[in-house]
Amino acid sequence: MPGRESVRPEKVESVARLQATLVRSPMTALVGFRGVPASALQRMRRELRERGHPITVATNSLLLHAIEEASTERPALKPLAASVADQTALLAAEGNPFSLAAEFSRTRSPTPARGGEIAPKDILVPAQTTSFKPGPIVGELQHAGFPAAIEKGKVVLKKDVTIVKAGAVISREVAGLLTRLDILPLEVGLELRALLDGETLYTPEVLSVDLDARRAELGRAHQKALALALEIGYTTPETIPLLLSRAHRRALALAVAAAYPTKATLPALFARAAREAAAVQHLTGAPS
Repeated sequence: MPGRESVRPEKVESVARLQATLVRSPMTALVGFRGVPASALQRMRRELRERGHPITVATNSLLLHAIEEASTERPALKPLAASVADQTALLAAEGNPFSLAAEFSRTRSPTPARGGEIAPKDILVPAQTTSFKPGPIVGELQHAGFPAAIEKGKVVLKKDVTIVKAGAVISREVAGLLTRLDILPLEVGLELRALLDGETLYTPEVLSVDLDARRAELGRAHQKALALALEIGYTTPETIPLLLSRAHRRALALAVAAAYPTKATLPALFARAAREAAAVQHLTGAPS
């Protein structure tokens, strides 16, 4: 840490603690917490700590110094420096990176825009009949770009409209109208910026996987593979019971069709004989 002799001892100690965490943690992540209320942040930190994922909040300068020094022992840490911006915290963890990312996504919840924020994605306003009464609100909506009109005494938005494009600034005017329409375009919660697992660096885009959808896909793939294996008679511990069951049913059906008497086929053969006798009796008109 340059000029360490002129730096306050508590800062030197903070960098040393951060450096130790970076070096020894099998999985290290940088987390953004912009916009998270202090009470909610404390709760999230407590819950993550209880699950073995402690979060350390530090200034960006201390984090950058710690990453720089820790990189001399663990070079894979160096790319993390690019994700230190705005309000950032350091997380130490163990386990599966994708499970951790899913855990973080569950901390996020919709929140209204106040104006001045950058839209993280296109803000789509669907066509709808609003709860507004006809009046000046129609002009306000139209002025802000909403396709508003009055139909049958009600204020309606006549078609779907992307009111703010991703990356554009949400104006105060649009933000207020979105809130009145009960549209919450932003999210508040912990944001996983980057994650280093061993020597592998993961970006948020790579980690944003719908685990439930993937499990469903694996389930469907398993069913299709099992059906194919049964169709071609491929033996595995899973297919053998099913193949034997199918072979038994087919053998029984063949024996019954050929009128081959066995302990298993006799009930079916007698039943078939009774049905055929009844049919002959019906055709000949013989008394029962």
